[in-house]
Amino acid sequence: MIKKILYISYDGILEPLGYSQVFNYVLKLSKNHRIVLLTFEKKNDLNDKELNYLKKQCKTNNIKWIYFKYHKFPKIFSTFYDLLLGLLATFFLILLNNIKIIHARSYMPSLIGYFFKQVMGIYFIFDMRGFWADEKVEGLIWKKNSIIYKITKYFELKFLLSADKIISLTEIGVNEVKKIKHLRNKSLDISVISTCINLKIFKPKKNINQLISNRQAILRIGYVGSVRLWYRFDKVIIFFNILLKYYPNSILHIINKGDHQFIKNNLKKNKISPINFFIEECNQNEIVHSMQKINAGIFFLNPTYSKKASNPTKLGEFLACGIPCITNSGIGDTELILKEKSSGIIVNDFSKNNLIRSLSKLINLLNNKQTSKNCRETAEKYFSLEQAVNKISRFYFELLE
Repeated sequence: MIKKILYISYDGILEPLGYSQVFNYVLKLSKNHRIVLLTFEKKNDLNDKELNYLKKQCKTNNIKWIYFKYHKFPKIFSTFYDLLLGLLATFFLILLNNIKIIHARSYMPSLIGYFFKQVMGIYFIFDMRGFWADEKVEGLIWKKNSIIYKITKYFELKFLLSADKIISLTEIGVNEVKKIKHLRNKSLDISVISTCINLKIFKPKKNINQLISNRQAILRIGYVGSVRLWYRFDKVIIFFNILLKYYPNSILHIINKGDHQFIKNNLKKNKISPINFFIEECNQNEIVHSMQKINAGIFFLNPTYSKKASNPTKLGEFLACGIPCITNSGIGDTELILKEKSSGIIVNDFSKNNLIRSLSKLINLLNNKQTSKNCRETAEKYFSLEQAVNKISRFYFELLE
């Protein structure tokens, strides 16, 4: 019987993040490996059109896809329920499919991978995606002295010590892992694979013209994704208001799902006219065309401990489209990546004078004909889906030898 890999994700592939960061990987991995995919799909994403499309894609590419409905309430207990379903499903999948490797994306799936490594000797890949427990604390969802936080950190250590392969999103994240008290002087098989994207889909628009010639220029600043939790949308609004003083025809182009009224309320509160912003919701096929209309991307996050191991997917998407970014320091490897080929601007503090200076630097970038090429080359070096898949595929082959 052919040896197979079980890829487990608590993010559903029917949502944009799961489609981009799970399904796109699995699709390419299936060319050289037999993949069984286990996901947890949110109720609102379970529409027949998308579901049937993905089922057909899986069947065409010989991917066996099993999914459960993601449960959100009651808190904690719903996650335990999902975990129980995952454990039972994994047990039968191992028996019926000759599973030799469990590739666990983030922490809840890693509980499953860790359990079956201990019980049945299955190879376990801990695809950690960042410091999840610390994200919960920083997002004010958990308290640092809570039992759930301490239990999660306990298992994080167990995952790191027992995994056959560990994947981190950032180099800084790797360094932080190695600083953990119980891991010092331990030999860990840990590698960096960032949040990569399909460079054949995300690409610059032909004949892109980024030159900002005068105050009447329409400068389109793009914001993609969430506006809550760790994201500092309030700082984006402050920056955009400064931009409007110099380029009054500018537009804040926002691509977001589910928070349109919240966004409008905040823009209105900060006296930004409806003629200066545009909000839309895009599916995976539409987002590239929308991003290609943008001159520069923007996002700010709280530079907390967990963000050292974080790499926003939107960074790679902007750069692949030849679009420079403005963001803040303290977010994974972002500063190193953007500075290497001058493909973006790093904001070190949000004082008015510093934001004005940052705007001036951004305009200089946009007026540099080399910028779009630099952005694309940066994306090819750090965010290539092909390179990421090749790396993961090597991990599989090494464990299956």
